[in-house]
Amino acid sequence: MIVIKSKEEVQKIAKACELAGQILKELPNVITAGMSTWELDQWIENEILKNGQIPAFKGYGGFPAAACISVNEELIHGIPSKKKIIHDGDIVSVDLGTIYKDYYSDAARTYPVGKVNQENERLIKVAEESFFAGLKFCREGNRLGDVSHAIQETVEAAGFSVVRDYVGHGVGLDMHEDPPVPNYGKAGHGPKLVPGMVIAIEPMIAAGDYDVEVLDNEWTVVMCDGSNSAHYENTIAITDGEPLVLTCFDR
Repeated sequence: MIVIKSKEEVQKIAKACELAGQILKELPNVITAGMSTWELDQWIENEILKNGQIPAFKGYGGFPAAACISVNEELIHGIPSKKKIIHDGDIVSVDLGTIYKDYYSDAARTYPVGKVNQENERLIKVAEESFFAGLKFCREGNRLGDVSHAIQETVEAAGFSVVRDYVGHGVGLDMHEDPPVPNYGKAGHGPKLVPGMVIAIEPMIAAGDYDVEVLDNEWTVVMCDGSNSAHYENTIAITDGEPLVLTCFDR
């Protein structure tokens, strides 16, 4: 069931989203070659706590950290580790969320570290561009499939692939609510968009094939062919006019 939020509920979600977005905006100044993903996670958790909110991911389904930090061929749900060192030329995906007065935020970015190759730069850029291509259709009366189709079209036109096994979702009193928000699909299909819907749109794309597998840690999702991947996510609210992008402060 899709839960339609009141203006007061959207304001609470927006408060959580503001912090998530500001942290993501700061991360290019924090992520450096030589640091561990555990160190990065510690910085993120401290930022969330010192601002009076709760790390949404920590303990969610048993996840052990404040953020999912995934490097190169790791698509999502990378577990931060003292042994996982970030190197020059890596691309690092950070997915995080916060809780404010019981309401969730959820957002992600992929960052280049040092000098990355041209394909990785383009992969990161296309993930972001595909989100904004989908956002153009986030208006009252359109259908969710219009958003999904625009994302897929943008990604595949650039020569990359869209992951099928993981999708976006509604956001509210739970981090994952209805409706599911695929990054592929047919225009004109799916639920109609109405004011008060709050959804996380999150293109997850790969330089190679879209097939994925889960590592033995039962969390980290990697590309089967070892190709690099990128992830770009914002929580947005549907209104009777322009959509509100609640977690974007870096563009």
